[in-house]
Amino acid sequence: MTINAYAAMAAGKALEPYQYDPGELAADEVEIAVDHCGICHSDLSMIDNEWGMSEYPLVGGHEVIGRIEKVGRDVNNLEVGQTVGLGWHSGYCGHCPSCDDGDQNLCASAQGTIIAHHGGFADKVRAQSKSVIPLPKGLDAKAAGPLFCGGITVFNPLVQFDIKPTDKVAVIGIGGLGHLALQFLNAWGCEVTAFSSSDSKAKEAKELGAHHIINSRSEQALEEAAGQFDFIISTVNVKLDWNAYINTLKPKGRLHFVGATLEPLDLSVFGLLMGQRSVSASPVGSPGTIAKMLDFAAQHNIAPQIETFKFDDINSALDHVREGKARYRVVLTR
Repeated sequence: MTINAYAAMAAGKALEPYQYDPGELAADEVEIAVDHCGICHSDLSMIDNEWGMSEYPLVGGHEVIGRIEKVGRDVNNLEVGQTVGLGWHSGYCGHCPSCDDGDQNLCASAQGTIIAHHGGFADKVRAQSKSVIPLPKGLDAKAAGPLFCGGITVFNPLVQFDIKPTDKVAVIGIGGLGHLALQFLNAWGCEVTAFSSSDSKAKEAKELGAHHIINSRSEQALEEAAGQFDFIISTVNVKLDWNAYINTLKPKGRLHFVGATLEPLDLSVFGLLMGQRSVSASPVGSPGTIAKMLDFAAQHNIAPQIETFKFDDINSALDHVREGKARYRVVLTR
């Protein structure tokens, strides 16, 4: 059998048509016919080897929506014909303490969908069945792919840190992650503030669920927000004045990172110590939390704002994301 894909042959190179033989389907795997696949900034990071762990040829794509075409002999949770999604992980060890506790996303041996594994920039992709989640009724399959990475990345902290409907929560960055965070938090019942450096996004941020907007370029606005927030979620990958944001937290408030900023955090311990504040971070969620997120999104009509490209235009789509032009997620579709 041959899978037809698009692969980067070296760091930073344009993707090329690529074929590979996946071998025999493992007993615990499924094969998915790919209908749609989102493009995440993490795909660019892997294509460009920004994290130093890319292997080539590299087939990206970890926001996959498609139909089950084959199931391994031991698979009993999925059936041929089901519409499903696949995110950042395509497998777990199944026996470590994290897996036993339902935190498979923290499994040290988890198989990344695009790390030493070929992803969804292809006509088919394979994954362990336990990492594949059926799509609930009410979600548009074309737009659902980004929920499997961007969506779960911002939804997971709401579950992990017991965010309450009465909490005042702020989001730093209104982009691919931030525009989903605003929607989830508003539906969660929180009083939502958007920190944004773009005046043009203020109206959009309110339409997405923000009750308030703070100009993050204004030192005065940050100072006036002192002690306001129970929780701040940062979705950006750039260095900011993190001490200024910590100052906007209430006592026992938390600054939480989901954006993969590569620069070290410059933090004053006193800003944390005197208010008993915390700094934390989290990756994507477990299969159970992904399923919960999908149900929540369907119930509250939450969806990514997407732009679509044909798979044949994949390099144009990647450039669109690379140049920061996406509003707010790009999806490849057949």
